[in-house]
Amino acid sequence: MIDSTIKNAINAALQAYTTYTPINAEELKTKLTAVFSAEDDFLSKADALDAVFNDYPQADALREVFFDLLMVNFFSADIDRLEEDYLDSPEWADIEEQTLDRGTELLNLLLYLNECRDEAIEPSLEDYLTEFLLVEDDEFQDEHQIYEPVIANQILVESSPAEVQKVASKLSEDAELRDIFYPMMTFFQNTQPSTSDEELVAQNAVDKGFDMAVYSILVEFNKD
Repeated sequence: MIDSTIKNAINAALQAYTTYTPINAEELKTKLTAVFSAEDDFLSKADALDAVFNDYPQADALREVFFDLLMVNFFSADIDRLEEDYLDSPEWADIEEQTLDRGTELLNLLLYLNECRDEAIEPSLEDYLTEFLLVEDDEFQDEHQIYEPVIANQILVESSPAEVQKVASKLSEDAELRDIFYPMMTFFQNTQPSTSDEELVAQNAVDKGFDMAVYSILVEFNKD
């Protein structure tokens, strides 16, 4: 099964990415939608996802982002056909162990946006950091360390995409949030962007294809 928000996010991401990278977006969308819609187990779907990206190396930058989408789709749609306590089962624990090195921090952000939509909460960077990730809690110092570049630059949500770009370009190569810093911060600057807002984000993007694909996913997830 495929969640409708996930389906729309796939479309938006590929449309944004292929604006800057020549790929047959319709063909790729068809193959990815088939993977997400399949009734296979999660690891089989992950293998099928990798097979698609192996066939489209020019889109490989999106591989782990789409793994995040696949995981969210599992929580949103696939879980409905499994037993109620499946996420507490040894089978799921094994899946988590096998996929520890997969995906990005985008997963947490998408889960947060799903929660905001379900509870009719307006998303904000402060709420995401303190209430969802609990970065101020002593028990969650790993998250605090990962999000240190964001915590230190929270003022950017009151700034402009150009200012976010300046900071994003200077982040350490080994910073875990380096790739999604720009789309994340510009999204939180305006979670309901107009067309002109989106154009300004695109103009200042660090890696236009990737940044705008991730940004488009976030915007899509925040739609009613």
